[in-house]
Amino acid sequence: MNGPEIDLEVAPELRLFVAHERRRGRTGVMTDGSSTLGHVVESLGIPLTEAGQLLVDGRPVPVSHIPGAGELVEVRAVQRPQQVPGAPLRFLLDVHLGTLARRLRLLGVDAAYESKDIGDPALAALSAKEQRVLLSRDRGLLRRREIWAGAYVYSDRPEEQLRDVLGRFAPALAPWTRCTACNGQLAEADKESVSARLEHGTQETYDVFAQCTACGRVYWRGAHHARLEAVVADAVREFGELCNEAPAT
Repeated sequence: MNGPEIDLEVAPELRLFVAHERRRGRTGVMTDGSSTLGHVVESLGIPLTEAGQLLVDGRPVPVSHIPGAGELVEVRAVQRPQQVPGAPLRFLLDVHLGTLARRLRLLGVDAAYESKDIGDPALAALSAKEQRVLLSRDRGLLRRREIWAGAYVYSDRPEEQLRDVLGRFAPALAPWTRCTACNGQLAEADKESVSARLEHGTQETYDVFAQCTACGRVYWRGAHHARLEAVVADAVREFGELCNEAPAT
């Protein structure tokens, strides 16, 4: 770019996206005089899904603003909890976020997940078709214009990923109501109706069951329940009040 020069200041939360020399505070950026501010921000490495309010000389501007010489541009982070208008809050996770998808489902959050890599165009199209917030650690995927809404997952650790998503979007929590395998709804099931799907030892040991209304998978409080209970308890303790008080979208 060889045109008007602007001063840029990026919020601390977003500095991981920009070059090292831009992480210490205000820096100069040469623009071409015709590109929008949204394009300039993305060209620096910041997905627009992560950019909150854009300020020029202290006043809010849209992403369509054309930066002028000498302007001070501030890129703020998304305000949390983030409101996603226009549809019930639902998520779509890419192929690398399977553990996060299962933990969201464990908490009753609608989280679609593609276990096979269907490609960026198909994921973006599915996000738009079903109006789901696309969660990914792929910055290039989040830059696709056709996605309905998206968010970068900042950590590579499932525990921190879950905290990030719950803190950012405050989805309503309804633990133990969704199938962790397919995202379908669970319903109570009596032992007799599901006995054909159970091993003999399970039939002898357990009496309380739930079954997925979509895929038919049967659930009971087995050996791993204590570990899953801890995941649920931690999430509800930290985010339950926030998630239950968040306004519906």
